[in-house]
Amino acid sequence: MTRPLKGEITVPGDKSISHRSIMLGALARGTTRVKNFLQGADCLSTIGCFRAMGIPVENRGTEVLIHGNGLRGLKAPKRILDCGNSGTTVRLISGILSAQAFSTELTGDSSIQKRPMARIIAPLSQMGADIISIRGNGCAPLRIHGQELHGTHYNSPVASAQVKSAVLLAGLYADGVTQVTEPFVSRNHTELMLQAFGAHITTENKAASITPPEELYAQEILVPGDISSAAYFLAAGILVPGSELLLKNVGINPTRDGILRVFQNMGADITLLNPRVCSGEPAADILVKSGALHSTVIEGGIIPTLIDELPIIAVAACFAEGTTVIRDAAELKVKESNRIAVMAEGLSAMGADVEETEDGMVIRGGLPLHSAVIDSRQDHRIAMSFTVAGLMSDGIPDIKGQDCVSISYPAFYEDLEKLSN
Repeated sequence: MTRPLKGEITVPGDKSISHRSIMLGALARGTTRVKNFLQGADCLSTIGCFRAMGIPVENRGTEVLIHGNGLRGLKAPKRILDCGNSGTTVRLISGILSAQAFSTELTGDSSIQKRPMARIIAPLSQMGADIISIRGNGCAPLRIHGQELHGTHYNSPVASAQVKSAVLLAGLYADGVTQVTEPFVSRNHTELMLQAFGAHITTENKAASITPPEELYAQEILVPGDISSAAYFLAAGILVPGSELLLKNVGINPTRDGILRVFQNMGADITLLNPRVCSGEPAADILVKSGALHSTVIEGGIIPTLIDELPIIAVAACFAEGTTVIRDAAELKVKESNRIAVMAEGLSAMGADVEETEDGMVIRGGLPLHSAVIDSRQDHRIAMSFTVAGLMSDGIPDIKGQDCVSISYPAFYEDLEKLSN
């Protein structure tokens, strides 16, 4: 077991917001300046795709300048667009490409080529897009022939910000209003940023609508810290006895803050300090102190607000008193890995009592954990979750493929080590 974690940390910029800043900056008139941009592999894939379509992007580290050419300013790429490991890139960019005056192909790594793309193909096709899965399996690679698009009302069967965003971005080019209705409200970064860039967006209950604008206009964007990256330090600060951490400038958008609500429901000592708004996104400093947790039930409408944090929540539940139940989280099966199966398998190997279910997990807390060999499946959130589990186990787990944290948090291990010295 590790020594107490003490100090303060600033986690990297939000991955979702960083992606969207490149995309909308590329489609806007003028130069968009983005501060605290996430220099993770996924976001760099997005930069690469737009550079290939003629958009000058100056990457100065945490500051990025995007010299936009306007809504109709993209050029046909001379190569297949490689989205790497980024589902956000391939799904959102598909909405944009569906309306361009050229054809493109999109691909990615072996993980991306297994992730479901029919969920965007269906609504975009409903708008008139010509988009196909080249291998006919509903996955990338995708081929898109740009078309004139029509406004539509899409009832999404899943609460997915990537699906919603793909449709809304296509709606920038449609001949009328485009609306997406979800079973539960997913993260709303696209809606907030589109509005900031000058698009007419309305939201009501579980629906978001866009009216095609004449143009988008460049903005200054300050990206808050990613709550999905802060999640590992929240959990570590709660679980490691004697710990007290201050996490600086973390985004607390209410469509993303489910982990705070769940941990507080479990009895965690979490305090929000200095609340503020960064470029339309709520943010705060988060003070977390160690303490005992009790079990909870996680289900329904809160699931989309913490879908990426469920692996680390599962780790925390192993140390909580009682039985924690996670339901309605089948979306975890189609992330970078099947996160339900991988977490249940790995935590069980470490000695936890975890039962995999069709749409979640049942976790009976209180058993001591020990070292085990863990296959991360090259999934950054799996690798970081088991690293935190290792802080509280009898022996450090051997995590295969742990360098995959570069996808969202390149300095994760260094930051964790600083707090334990």
